[in-house]
Amino acid sequence: MPTIKVGCTVHPQQSTYEQMRETWKNVENLGADSLWTWDHFFPLYGDPEGMHFEGYSLLAAMAEVTQTIPFGMLVTCNSYRNPNLLADMARTVDHISGGRHILGIGSGWFERDYLEYGYDFKTAPDRLRDLDAAMPIIKKRLAKLNPGPVNGQIPIMIGGSGPKVTLRITAQYADLWNGGGTPEEFGAKNLILDEWCQKLDRDPQEIERTLIRNDPDVIDRAEEYVENGVTHFILAAKGPEFDLSLLRQMLEWRDARNASSS
Repeated sequence: MPTIKVGCTVHPQQSTYEQMRETWKNVENLGADSLWTWDHFFPLYGDPEGMHFEGYSLLAAMAEVTQTIPFGMLVTCNSYRNPNLLADMARTVDHISGGRHILGIGSGWFERDYLEYGYDFKTAPDRLRDLDAAMPIIKKRLAKLNPGPVNGQIPIMIGGSGPKVTLRITAQYADLWNGGGTPEEFGAKNLILDEWCQKLDRDPQEIERTLIRNDPDVIDRAEEYVENGVTHFILAAKGPEFDLSLLRQMLEWRDARNASSS
């Protein structure tokens, strides 16, 4: 039986920095396996003009505030930063944290971010092509930087489930994959990722399978998700309340399950 992990993404909206900072510490103190934020410029729900903060600035702060928990962006929008710059930013955050940073990345999707900040929204296929082109540049720059990543490399997570392109990019470059949907939907994409790994001569076991899920029923269907390949659950803490009660329940389930399989 696989070892199960449970993490939490703290949405950087509708709240103050102080509230987020306290929540990061609480997530770590509860014993979560990972901590995340997102890469947007405006709220995704609630008041569209509500408070919101930029993601990579928050990652640098997160690196200082926490002590042991792995953390990252769920996920970076490839369009917002030059790939060489992104690699340098990720490496710098990695050093601030002592080697705990995970570089999460995807092709981007939130049109308002693009339009208001002056980025070319393009089409979904074009954004995927840009991500595909950026990945080897990011890897190459990470290998050139002085100093390099603390542990020699930074784990890369790719978010998205497109079967023809995104999952192929994941099989080629990622250490973690982040998907969503029902257990059955996740399982179907998980099998496609395995197929891409076989085509690219990649060991599927090298890619950790993570699920982002915000629905309370995730704990009731947790075993179904595990049967369909999930080994790392990521729950959401929504501002301004940042209720961590579901995270606590999932951590209790994780501990009991891992203990029974050891």
